[in-house]
Amino acid sequence: MGKERRLEQVVIENLRDNIPAFAPGDTLRVMVRVREGEKERLQAFEGICIARRGGGINETFTVRKISAGVGVERIFPLHAPSIAEIGLLRKGRVRRAKLYFLRRLAGKAARIREKRGITVPTGGAADQEPTQT
Repeated sequence: MGKERRLEQVVIENLRDNIPAFAPGDTLRVMVRVREGEKERLQAFEGICIARRGGGINETFTVRKISAGVGVERIFPLHAPSIAEIGLLRKGRVRRAKLYFLRRLAGKAARIREKRGITVPTGGAADQEPTQT
């Protein structure tokens, strides 16, 4: 088996299939596996997706939240094993693919409109698609 073929096989094995359909502007809750010594726990990182880039196994997304009045951004690899779950909380209505302009906005100016007519499933059904009403 050639190197390229083996590499393709490893990539296909590690792709996730339980990713909700989300885009920049959506509010997400990313459950991250945190390892502290021998123990492992889940920690939620909840914020607005401001960017998505790459493709395949290399795809990443950036989530921004405000914590204690300070903006915190974190870049997650989409297919990383350290991500336990990605939950979609709200669909945002934006006209840009990259929302980096939110970095210089504060307070109410940094709000994003919500898409009308879209209902996001609540509870543990984060892997379902949003439905149109």
